[in-house]
Amino acid sequence: MVSAMKYYVTVEGMTFEIEVQPNGEVLVNGERLQVDMQKSGRLSLYSLLVNHASYEVMIEPDAERRNVYEVLLEGARFEVQVEDERSRRLARAAFALQAPPGELILRPPIPGLIVSVPVEAGQAVEKGETLVIFEAMKMQNEIRAPRDGVVREVRVRPGMQVTQKDVLLILK
Repeated sequence: MVSAMKYYVTVEGMTFEIEVQPNGEVLVNGERLQVDMQKSGRLSLYSLLVNHASYEVMIEPDAERRNVYEVLLEGARFEVQVEDERSRRLARAAFALQAPPGELILRPPIPGLIVSVPVEAGQAVEKGETLVIFEAMKMQNEIRAPRDGVVREVRVRPGMQVTQKDVLLILK
């Protein structure tokens, strides 16, 4: 059974939950809308139909920021951030890991299979350095160091299945 796809779209500080049903129906913050969007020949030009109102929209991905787009709609320019459920969950988990000094216990944001652990106990790491790579929902994900520190203990190895309750490693 195919489930609905959920997206979180942020425009000018306002976040909208957009749910695309398997049958093509679209819900925006729970309100059902008739939506059709087709590419209009040119690379970034789209024809958008919302509840029988027609719009031409230009959408350009931001070259430096992932999941951020510049949208031109009826002469107005907007910066739009788009996250799916998985990336939103991962981003929230990464934000939660930005902890104060002291020991930091790292856990996976979603269940998965450990692919590799490129660090070992006693190793100094810098903020942003990859600590663990795991596979979830057929995609590889990286757990990165939320701050500079030293790996005190590694509790996983490649091939292990993990859940959100499992400790991957401890950073001090």
